[in-house]
Amino acid sequence: MSRIRRHARFNRPAPFAALAGTAVLAAALTACGGGDSSSGDAKSDLKPQKKMEISVNLTGSQAKAGQPVKVTLADGTLNGVTVTDAKGGTLGGKVSPDGRTWTSDRVAAPGTSYTVEAKEAKGATAKAEFATAAAGKVNKVSMVPGKGSTVGIGQPVSIVFDNPVKNRAEVEKHLKVTASDATEGSWGWMQDYSGKDRVDWRPKDYWKSGTKVTLEADLNGIDSGTAGGWFVKDYKSDFTIGKNQVAKADLDNHRLKLYRDGQLVKDIPMSGGTPGGDKASWRGKTVLMAKEGTINMNSETVGLGKTYDKMVDYSMRLTWSGMYAHAAPWNDRWFGSANMSSGCIGMSTSDARFVYDTVQVGDPFEIVGDDAKGTQALNNGYGEWNLSYDAWKAKSALTDTTNH
Repeated sequence: MSRIRRHARFNRPAPFAALAGTAVLAAALTACGGGDSSSGDAKSDLKPQKKMEISVNLTGSQAKAGQPVKVTLADGTLNGVTVTDAKGGTLGGKVSPDGRTWTSDRVAAPGTSYTVEAKEAKGATAKAEFATAAAGKVNKVSMVPGKGSTVGIGQPVSIVFDNPVKNRAEVEKHLKVTASDATEGSWGWMQDYSGKDRVDWRPKDYWKSGTKVTLEADLNGIDSGTAGGWFVKDYKSDFTIGKNQVAKADLDNHRLKLYRDGQLVKDIPMSGGTPGGDKASWRGKTVLMAKEGTINMNSETVGLGKTYDKMVDYSMRLTWSGMYAHAAPWNDRWFGSANMSSGCIGMSTSDARFVYDTVQVGDPFEIVGDDAKGTQALNNGYGEWNLSYDAWKAKSALTDTTNH
């Protein structure tokens, strides 16, 4: 039985007068002469200090975003530079070996005002200000897993973009996955089932239970390309890998077996999709996407006419196209003997309750058997485990595809 269901600016500062590309600030100078009033016309030997001059590559109130901030000292040696936005955020950076130039590590974001403060080795300071033009179009993302969640060993990191991403390599360079055990993995691009651009990070092998994972998407100020628009914020999420659990469904033998830490937990009689047509099940390594409980399933939503329209208990989504594992008491005579469902993995209500209470979102469901209608597509849920690791890495937009 099948059903489709899809889950889950900066305030522009008032413009100010354009500022020159070179900011000049004279170091404070105070001289005191000794002697009595009769020596008031004596000339001091002190000479005025030379003014500190810096130039900044971004100027005015409509500077183009997406560029590093570059500060150059006219004469002398830079001791440090601070670039601060209106909200107190800073851009880190480095001084060149010759001490004359400082360049920010990150680019200037759209619609943001910045204050640049530079200090020379002898103590003189200079200051400049600029603001970037607002983004004409903004791109946003949705990320899975959710922040603070615990997921199964098969769960990829998945990012779906609101708008198209033409500059895939540039965007990918600003995505980072960090695992507590240095898990090896790679990004791979695809078109999501919704039609939007999507990039997933899949480990080389299933995650290890207990691994702590952090996703950082430092996208603020990155241009996603033609028709995509600018990213105007960074994203960060963290999650934990839960129990080592795998569900294995055999369509030919009509059995669903649950394993934890490699040990069999339960062997369940089941009935898969009716072979020979659209009602057959998909095979391959899929991932439990969501535990949706009791839901309405209507065959018309998946192109199967008016075959069914009913409430279904213990529904566990495996694909976007509508394949679930769920309770199917109306099919009880076929459990363990024949595949007679409309594409889902059906079982008794008591068995479905046990599976539902046991599995985690992100648990792999490995489905095998000749009675399938084919292998699950890459974007129909999380189909990346059906590719070899080398084939998966080839979907990265970068030459160096491994991200530790």
